[in-house]
Amino acid sequence: MPPARPRVIATDLDGTLLRSDGTVSDRTVSSLNNAAAAGILTILVTARPPRWLHDLAHVVGEHGVAICANGAFVYDVVARRVTEAHVFDPSLLARVVAELRAVIPGIRFAAESPSGCTVEPGWPDPHRDAASGRARRERIEEVVLSPAAADGVGKLLALAPGIAVEDFFAAVSVTVGQRALLAYSGATGLAELNPPGVTKAAGLERWCRERAIAAADVWAFGDMPNDIPMLRWAGRSFAVANAHNEVHAIATHSCPSNDEDGVARVIDAVLG
Repeated sequence: MPPARPRVIATDLDGTLLRSDGTVSDRTVSSLNNAAAAGILTILVTARPPRWLHDLAHVVGEHGVAICANGAFVYDVVARRVTEAHVFDPSLLARVVAELRAVIPGIRFAAESPSGCTVEPGWPDPHRDAASGRARRERIEEVVLSPAAADGVGKLLALAPGIAVEDFFAAVSVTVGQRALLAYSGATGLAELNPPGVTKAAGLERWCRERAIAAADVWAFGDMPNDIPMLRWAGRSFAVANAHNEVHAIATHSCPSNDEDGVARVIDAVLG
């Protein structure tokens, strides 16, 4: 049986810990601080890239750890430093990009690297980096093949405006095969590709193993299909009320929704 208290709380962000407006409630911050005082670590495990975590240092406490980009990077949120990166083989990624361009007309790409984000010209996604000009703008082939891009690509994102989402995902899946992992974190029409073996679960398991923390000592929270491997691995798993049906089907427990501070409610119940 899982322990009465976890050693680690591993939680997704969007749709799980964060409210629908993207904020962290005062109650959630207080609950996480209380957990830290009781010796329980909080690890953020998210599809978000490192730079989208800077406002959340107060959530993870002094250790400041996040496993982000669906497991591609381990990030020290407080120091703003990528401490671990798991990236694509450049030649393999170049072939994947070329084949996707040939199969899916109008496909556009963005790439997450330890040093930042690159979006292709015409990238229509309203992500804050593309809109603000903080992202590099160039064709992904320049990122994949350029010697200047030595830090590699941990997550490739793709969009195909004008193509039905189901058809787009099917085409990406068939074209990519086993050469990349296709994830869906909730952003409409956005295909997220990570290197083989790179998942939230793998990143969390590796981090815990290095610290002699067993899966039974980890409680995980999530809402979308990309959380499922992590939820299966953890000793106790929670689907927030607003979670995808597939998440509810595999989670060992459920809790209130993200807008009802579901994670915080579980923590408060544990701490009494």
